[in-house]
Amino acid sequence: MPRSEHTPPARFPLLRVGDRGAQVQQIHRRLDRLGFGPGDVDDEYRPALRAAVWAFQKANGLPATDQIDPRTWRALSRPARLKPLVPYGEPTRVEIDLRRQLLTAWKDGRPALVSHISTGNGEHYCKKGHCGVAVTPTGDFRAWYRTPGWTSGPLGDQFYTIYFNQGIGFHGSERVPRHPASHGCIRVPLHNAKALYDMTPIGTPVHVRRPEAPERSKSSERPVSPASPASPGRDTDRPKTL
Repeated sequence: MPRSEHTPPARFPLLRVGDRGAQVQQIHRRLDRLGFGPGDVDDEYRPALRAAVWAFQKANGLPATDQIDPRTWRALSRPARLKPLVPYGEPTRVEIDLRRQLLTAWKDGRPALVSHISTGNGEHYCKKGHCGVAVTPTGDFRAWYRTPGWTSGPLGDQFYTIYFNQGIGFHGSERVPRHPASHGCIRVPLHNAKALYDMTPIGTPVHVRRPEAPERSKSSERPVSPASPASPGRDTDRPKTL
């Protein structure tokens, strides 16, 4: 009897970047259907698929690795339900989880795209006369300015940028490691940047949170305050990039 794409194989093959075959293509299709943005469906395990695997692993409480191991195969057959950071937020919004380094774009109350990200590393920096601390602040905001395609600034090149907190925004980047590494913006894998740009018009709520680790007692968790986003700007107002 043939297996459905939701059923893991009887023996779990260990897949790594560079591997090819029908099982890699199966992973592509499964992650695409689940909203983890693995890029174009292919039979090769490329970096775009790796970023989607990282996002899926983190969303399912697994360590982010370069491999598709037995635990990941099992999670793919029964994925965890994605819980919103802001349960009573607007149906269409963007949520950024600083602890797990995950971005979720919600559309009509459902997660439309879940992406691995890299945020501010907390370090002091000075680059081309611009100095500061690389922090991604938490809070409730709204997308207020967007720049399509590639743009260049004092802190580097950005792809399809959406600003939501003065000069802080999310954008595609060629370097999105598994740890916080940015100057404060939210780096997104290049292959997800355009899709995220298209689903985030000006005025879209953006919520940045640092949730408590799951090991802590639920009694210590506090309810999220209602969003009080800043007023959206106009497309003609240019941000002062950090």
